[in-house]
Amino acid sequence: MSFLEVLYFIVPISIAYAAPLIFTAIGGVFSERSGVVNIGLEGLMVMGAFVGILFNLFYADTFGPWTPWLALLMAMVVSAIFSIMHAVASITFRADQTVSGVAINMLGIAIALFTVKLIYGKGQTDFIQQSIPRFNVPILHEIPFIGPLLFKGIYGSSLLAIGVAILAWFIIYKTPFGLRLRSVGEHPMAADTMGINVAKIRYIGVIISGGLAGIGGAIYSQTMTNDFGHATINGQGFMALAAMIFGKWHPIGAMGAALFFGFAQALAISASGIPLLDKVPTVYLYILPYVLTILALAGFIGRATAPKASGQPYIKGNR
Repeated sequence: MSFLEVLYFIVPISIAYAAPLIFTAIGGVFSERSGVVNIGLEGLMVMGAFVGILFNLFYADTFGPWTPWLALLMAMVVSAIFSIMHAVASITFRADQTVSGVAINMLGIAIALFTVKLIYGKGQTDFIQQSIPRFNVPILHEIPFIGPLLFKGIYGSSLLAIGVAILAWFIIYKTPFGLRLRSVGEHPMAADTMGINVAKIRYIGVIISGGLAGIGGAIYSQTMTNDFGHATINGQGFMALAAMIFGKWHPIGAMGAALFFGFAQALAISASGIPLLDKVPTVYLYILPYVLTILALAGFIGRATAPKASGQPYIKGNR
């Protein structure tokens, strides 16, 4: 296999693996930019993956090729609603946000597996027949080198993820809502004195994170596994959390980190067919992104600083 053939094979797979991480990491950006730590991204992804597969199985005959896309919307709605529990605990009752996030992770997988067992009598669902399709982008896939690399045999969800990352950047940095979101996450008291409803903005940030994580989970289950079981997500939410930190709480940075994580996963599953890499233990390829994340957190790859008020409950009137 030539170097060019390796690139044509591995880049589309890398983007496909990165797409769920991009959605979930950007969801984490919205939540933490508002000042609420959300380590419950794993549980929200699990819920999205579960709802996406269930909707797909139940309505494939009704909606046909549109089923996986409608499943994404359903997963978004259910995970957004599910995230409200974290918002209520963290914002209204000012509970420890880490503990609340852990509870979301545990509750998400518990609800999903219990329901699957109830419906199917086993630990996993049936396989879906209508998965998210791969296609060639018209005209663009014919561009020499770039076309086969980025626009040939690509999932529609991959293009959607990149578009959402750009849209999130615009919303957070170029709109009044984004300014309010960032001000609440940096200095909630100052934002409050300017008439911004801190609790409302934080609720919106957490709910957005839930919706995007739900889409991420549904994309993963409808592209990579095509069913749902206890190991469907298997740490993807925590990887997205790491991508958010690696990307320094910036939508484009999170997308870049997610692409790198996706590339590492693609390397791990295809290393056996790549010269030189076939002799490297796959475990080393899996841990590389995490090693770099630790280095980033330690300050070796630029300083990664969270929003100043992230994780701090806001009590109106307190300095």
